[in-house]
Amino acid sequence: MKVRKAVFPVAGWGTRFLPATKAQPKEMLPIVDKPSIQYAVEEAIAAGIKSIVMVTGRGKDAIENHFDRSVELEQVLAAQGKEDLLQEVRRISELAAFCYIRQKSPLGLGHAVLVTRDVVGDEPFAVMLPDDLIDAPVPAIQQIIEVFDRYHVSVIAVTPVSREEISSYGVIEGRQVAEGIYQVTDLVEKPSPEEAPSNLGIVGRYVLTPGIFEELERTAPDARGEIQLTNGLKGLLQRQAVYACELKGRRHDTGSKLGFLQATVELALNRSDIGKAVREYLKGLELDAGAGGRGG
Repeated sequence: MKVRKAVFPVAGWGTRFLPATKAQPKEMLPIVDKPSIQYAVEEAIAAGIKSIVMVTGRGKDAIENHFDRSVELEQVLAAQGKEDLLQEVRRISELAAFCYIRQKSPLGLGHAVLVTRDVVGDEPFAVMLPDDLIDAPVPAIQQIIEVFDRYHVSVIAVTPVSREEISSYGVIEGRQVAEGIYQVTDLVEKPSPEEAPSNLGIVGRYVLTPGIFEELERTAPDARGEIQLTNGLKGLLQRQAVYACELKGRRHDTGSKLGFLQATVELALNRSDIGKAVREYLKGLELDAGAGGRGG
């Protein structure tokens, strides 16, 4: 069965980016000239996904408006003869079929997935976390879908993580079955470096079978009152195989300030319109730093 739907959990508060996110969704902060969430949506579309299910919360209306038509803006752009911009804003509203579900309380990633059960139905589906922006020749979620198409079980994305960062990730234990592919035997949520069963941390791309919903319903909330997707996957492991795929590509954690800035710089450098100017600007900063800064 083909993966046709992707779930985007975007109901969080974005507290790491306050005060910028006090009145706008974190997912709408621009990386160069495009909201961070649009990169993930375009990744899904490039992988053949037709339906986008957004799990939103209060204050997230800008996301819905961004992927909707803006007739007034289109009229202004048409009147000004800005045909390129007109076609771009129209393209955004035609990317996919969008559905929005309100998560009334931020009760964890597992809960966000669970509230989509009636919309997703009895079919495999992708889960994509927009904080993970992955620059790759083959779209990251397509890499996961290809493994799903081979094994027909839930597949999670992983990437090697340093010892210093491992306690910030869910980590898999497993046996390698092919290059970059593992059959998962256990998952540990945010282990200490000494307790981590591997250096493979889970990142925000999944393809899940509908059996995950039953497991999430049975999953007890953690100490913070949240239902964790990792714990649901641990339950699923008792009934079904789960595989992991090591992603190929450059991953940016745009949920952190440093990662957001790094993504902005690197994507700007790759742009044909501004890449050269950005590179020259950065070289100028290096020369200034080497000379002891700008003097007066």
